[in-house]
Formats: sequence, C-alpha cells, structure tokens
Amino acid sequence: MARGLGKAGLFSKGSLLGYDPVAERVRALEAEVGLVGVEGNRQGAEKADLILVVVKPGLVRGVLAEMRPALVRGKTVVSMAAGVPLAILEAEAGEEVGVARLMPNTPALVGAGAFAVSPGKALGPQGLALVKEMLGTMGLVVEVTEEQMDAVTGLSGSGPAFVAVMMEAMADGAVRSGLPRSAAVSLAAQTFLGTAKMVIEGQVYPAQIKDMVTSPGGTTAAGLEALEREGLRGAAMQAVVAAARRSKEMTEQALAQKK
Repeated sequence: MARGLGKAGLFSKGSLLGYDPVAERVRALEAEVGLVGVEGNRQGAEKADLILVVVKPGLVRGVLAEMRPALVRGKTVVSMAAGVPLAILEAEAGEEVGVARLMPNTPALVGAGAFAVSPGKALGPQGLALVKEMLGTMGLVVEVTEEQMDAVTGLSGSGPAFVAVMMEAMADGAVRSGLPRSAAVSLAAQTFLGTAKMVIEGQVYPAQIKDMVTSPGGTTAAGLEALEREGLRGAAMQAVVAAARRSKEMTEQALAQKK
C-alpha cells in the first residue's frame, strides 16, 4: 500500500507517514517512495488525518489501543485486516471516529488493484469520498455492505493467488507443448491482462469473449472441452467459496472474542 500510494503521487512530499516494528522496512520505503517514518502507532495517529491499519487480524485491537488517545473527531481509520468487523473497529477506535473496512489486493502495487470498502456509521460522505479518492489512484474501487465483504475477500482478496495458479498452469501447458518457459509465462500473463481489459474497458461479459474466440470444431473448442472435463469451472468457483467461508469464520471468531 505504501508503495502504491507513493507511486500514485496523491500525497505531497512529507505527508505520507508510516510505522513498522521492523525499522529496516520503514527505511526502505523512505528511500523508495519518500515515506516519513514515525516512532510509533500513537505518534502516527496524532499527525495523520487518514490512518491505514495494515496489520494481521490478531493485531488490530492492540494497534488501535495504542492509537486510541490520538483518535478524535475528524480522524478516519481504515482497516485492511480480513475478518475484523466494523463493530470491533468502531468499539476500539471510538464512536466519534469515522472507520471503514477495506479489502485490497496485491496488484495495487502496480496501480491495478481491486478495492472494496465498507463504511462505518460515523464515516460521513466527505470521509468516504477521501478514502475512495485515495484508493482510486491505485485501481478499481467498489463500495459494498459489510455482509458482502466475505465474498469480496474470497474473490479479489484471495483471487490473485488463484489467477497466478491458473496462469502458471497455462504456461506449463505451453512448455509441455514445446514453448520456452520465458515466452510461455509472458504470453500467459499478457493473455490474462488483455482479457481483463476487454471486460473492464470493453464492457463485455467473460462469456461473450469466450464465444468471440471459439469457432466450431476449432482449437479453442477442444481446449474448453478439456477444461470442462477436468473441472476447472467448478474448482475455481469452490476456491472463491472456500476463501469467503474462511473469511466469515474469522469474522465470527473475532466477534466471539469481543464478547
């Protein structure tokens, strides 16, 4: 996220602050994107108006507890921890603080991220607009209800790993058919990129692209038959469902601990 925001150029020099217990990580980002390191979570919260909590789910409460004395009206806290519901964020940050739950994904690093944001009760239109503006510099932003966040986690949150596996598998098939590894990976990656651009920019559904490419009795028809025979469609669907189910379990565990 720091690299993505630094490259986007939305923030003026010196206004992107960051803290990490591992000092080397902060120094690397200082050199790479101009991030300014702070001495701790509380100091960062005191200086910043928009606060991104980018930690593992089990650490969210502790981090917010450190920040709590600095969290006052006008501050906005955005959590990227999977499975940590708004109820916990609001309880830990305080009722006057605008909070949002965010699910990013790793392609934000190259300005092609997919972000879903779910606002809390105290986050007004101006605060939400600021969050969306920030995220929009790094990719696509959609607003969802909190109930939909588990599905988002399974799709775009975990999705880069699923896509990478399918990309690798397609490249492996090309290598098996005689193509050099470097060319196979490059062509597979570009194929995914180009197809995605057709869906987003051309406003066509994936099924339409499939029909555009497939001719009767041709190579694509043979390949699609193999995909159906080997169960790719079902496997891809179940991968998203399983990840979404795990996200829901994490949310339920977090709420149980709150009680």
